[in-house]
Amino acid sequence: MPSRRKFLTSSTAGLAVLTLGQRAEAAGIGLPPQPVVGKPLVISTWDTGLAANLGAWKVLSKGGHALDAAEAGVMVTEASQNCCVGLGGNPDRDGIVTLDACIMDDKFNCGSVAALERIKHPISVARRVMERTPHVMLVGEGAQQFAVAQGFPLEPQKLSPDAEKAYREWLKTSQYKPVVNIENSGSKKPIGPVGGANNHDTIALLAQDAQGNLSGSCTTSGMGFKMRGRLGDSPLIGSGLFVDNSVGAAAATGQGEDVIRIAGAHTVVELMRQGLSPKAACKAAIERVAKIKGDKARDIQVCFIAVNTQGVHGAFALQKGFSYAVCDAKNQQQLIQSEYLLS
Repeated sequence: MPSRRKFLTSSTAGLAVLTLGQRAEAAGIGLPPQPVVGKPLVISTWDTGLAANLGAWKVLSKGGHALDAAEAGVMVTEASQNCCVGLGGNPDRDGIVTLDACIMDDKFNCGSVAALERIKHPISVARRVMERTPHVMLVGEGAQQFAVAQGFPLEPQKLSPDAEKAYREWLKTSQYKPVVNIENSGSKKPIGPVGGANNHDTIALLAQDAQGNLSGSCTTSGMGFKMRGRLGDSPLIGSGLFVDNSVGAAAATGQGEDVIRIAGAHTVVELMRQGLSPKAACKAAIERVAKIKGDKARDIQVCFIAVNTQGVHGAFALQKGFSYAVCDAKNQQQLIQSEYLLS
C-alpha cells in the first residue's frame, strides 16, 4: 500500500500536469495530435497539383505508402511540359536546364539531388540517394553519374520549344527579374513578381496514407534564367520540405532564397509542434519572412503548405495568388485559394 507521502507527491504531480494542460489549452497549445488511421490525404502546391494529386491518389487509394505516393505524384509534373518543373522548364542563364528535388519519409529518411542535368525524374533519383547511399544529397555531375549508374537514361541536352522561345526572348535584355506566382498560369515566360503565380519554381506535395504515416516531395527546374549553379530551397531538407511523423509535414514554394533564410518547412513543423494549427503555423512563418524583408516583401512571393498528424491541412502566402490542391476520400479534388498577408 502506498504511503501517505507518496500519495501526496503523486497527487501534487498530477495536479501540476493538469494545470499545465489547462494552461496549454487556454493558450491554444497542446501536445502533438496522434495520427489518424484510415483517412488518406494528399495536398500539393499550385493548380498543377491537381494532376499530381491524382498520381499520388492512385497509390493511396489502394492502401499504398505515403512515400510511394509522394514520389508518384510529382513524377506527373516532372513529365509534363511547364515552365518550372522537369526538363521542359526554363533554363539557367547559360541555356541549360538543371533540376533539383528532395524526398522525405515518416522515419526521417531523406534524399536530395541538385543541379542535375538530363534526367527526366529527379525525384526518383533523390529517392535512390535516400535508399541506396549513406548520403542525403548529391549534386551536379556526381548526381548525374549516380543516376546513370542506377539505370536512369540520359535525355537529350536540348530545350523544349517553349523554353527555347522564352530563352531567346530573355537574351534580348539578359535581365534577371523573377516574378511572383508563375506556377499558376502554366506560362513558359516569367511574368509578375518573384516566386509568384506567374514566376514560380516548384511543386511540393505532402501525403498521409491509410496508416496515418506522412511523407513529402519537392521538385523543380529552379527560377527561370537563374545564375549558373544557383540553388533555391527546393532540394534542401528543412527549407523546401520537412516531415516529422509525430507532428506533421510542411513544404514551401516561391522565392527560395527567403525560404532558406528561415529554414521554412522545418520552422512550420516546429510551430505545429508548439500547438499551432497547420494554417496558423504557415502564417507565422510568412510573418517572419515579411519582417525580414521589410519593404522588399512586395517584390516576392513565399508560400507554405502543411498537414498535421490528424490530417488537418492548411496554407498561407505572402501575397495574393497562391492556391493549393487537396485530394481526400471525402472531397476528392479541390483547389483552395490560400489566405495571404499583404493586401
